[in-house]
Amino acid sequence: MNWADFRTAVPDLARTAEERFGAYRHHVLATLRQDGSPRTCGIEVRFLGGQLWLGMMPGSRKALDLRRDPRFTLQANPGEGTGMGGGDIRIGGRAYEVEDGAARAAYVEEVEPPQPFHLFRTELTEVVRTCVEDDTYLVTQVWKPGEPLRTLKRA
Repeated sequence: MNWADFRTAVPDLARTAEERFGAYRHHVLATLRQDGSPRTCGIEVRFLGGQLWLGMMPGSRKALDLRRDPRFTLQANPGEGTGMGGGDIRIGGRAYEVEDGAARAAYVEEVEPPQPFHLFRTELTEVVRTCVEDDTYLVTQVWKPGEPLRTLKRA
């Protein structure tokens, strides 16, 4: 399921996620090293043409990790202080490298990334938002493809 499918399924959560990722340039990507342990790296992300794109420097460890094992988690930059406007957003999925074709050309035209670079399109497996409501409740929204949005609330 791509970003456009997610936006259609849960438009309010998708809008909140786009706003959180749009508020800051750099975010955190978690990939899996060859030995299975996690690796976290900074990354910039783009929402273009109904897709969530991950662009990376050539030969970067995160790109090599994704080529070997496409599973990832992407954490939105929480920003300064403790306000967490919009909540904490985490996206899980799989990333697949795009090496040529119209999608890559459209990305290059829009973003003008330094050349050469790796470009990955994503398929979502989970989107999670955690926030505080009324200074009382911790609210977690969990979405997975083919399932309704679940909302968990606790004091």
